Amino acid sequence: MKLFRIALPAVLSAAVFAASALPAAAEKLSMAEISTYLNAIKSAQTRFVQVNADGSQSTGTVFIKRPGRARFEYDPPVDALVMAGGQQVAIFDPKSNAGPTQYPLRRTPLNLILARRIDLSQARMVVGHGEEDGMTTITAQDPKNPEYGTIRLFFSHEPVTLRQWIITDGAGDQTKVILGDFDRDVELGSAMFSIPTETRKRLGE
Repeated sequence: MKLFRIALPAVLSAAVFAASALPAAAEKLSMAEISTYLNAIKSAQTRFVQVNADGSQSTGTVFIKRPGRARFEYDPPVDALVMAGGQQVAIFDPKSNAGPTQYPLRRTPLNLILARRIDLSQARMVVGHGEEDGMTTITAQDPKNPEYGTIRLFFSHEPVTLRQWIITDGAGDQTKVILGDFDRDVELGSAMFSIPTETRKRLGE
């Protein structure tokens, strides 16, 4: 099971998650404005719709605790879990009796928005800065490891809000995540992002 590519055909309405379009003439946000917004997110949660590379869709809830931690809980019948914590990303497959599949967080584009300090003006990090459907778009990559892929972030304006992202992996496959409204500054326990704790729990240890 590949990172953020858990597939399930479903009939879903993404309308409730869609960003409010701004006039096409709206000036795009600066990289400094977006960096300030992202750095202000310490903890948050929201619902999401994920559109996989094969066109299938799934839903769930994402919890973010910066720096370095995220938890994607998928709704039934998928019931999968993707977790970032301890500098690792783990994929827990409910159909597997083995431990999770793990990757270094630094090898995923998601690392860019979970970093301790985000500075989109860093040399070679941003490879695209534009406007689409009234939203500002930023395409970023790890400047030291561009082969890991890119993440394209979409921001609405007034107030600045992250609405969706598209991750393109090293093979060119894309996964889109459409976000709902964020609940900010929520209490999220550290155990939610502990891969060893989750592994023991699932293995009944």
